[in-house]
Amino acid sequence: MKKRFLVFSLIGLLFLGACSILEDVNNTVTYVNEATDYVNEVTTFVNEAPSLAQQAVTDEQARADLETMLTEMQEDMETFNSLEAPGLAADIHQQIVDYNNQAEEGINVLVENVENGKIDPALFENSEIFQTFQNITNTIDQIQQLGE
Repeated sequence: MKKRFLVFSLIGLLFLGACSILEDVNNTVTYVNEATDYVNEVTTFVNEAPSLAQQAVTDEQARADLETMLTEMQEDMETFNSLEAPGLAADIHQQIVDYNNQAEEGINVLVENVENGKIDPALFENSEIFQTFQNITNTIDQIQQLGE
């Protein structure tokens, strides 16, 4: 009787351990997908915002679209920062959060400028904000390696 109990106990522990490993893998895959989506959104922003800013100088609809794009980027940054990264991804997650924090002040200034009609397309091309976003886009390889 004791042997059966011991065998079933060991099987139960192995099963629980396997479930934990599967949960960790699932969390990592989910995180990789969410982080990849975020980096893709940043890439789209970096590629599209400069031309939209150029148009926004003379086009009211483009100005409204630019303001929306900036606001959505702020929301995306906040959403990413609130993700819970699995242990494997903790370092890369913190690196991106740090980049987001660096860019946040600049995004706030850009939003304020657009709201006040002060649009300088140069700020959307060669600024520290866009260099910071470029750093985020450069993390894509590290993120994808987590999923392998």
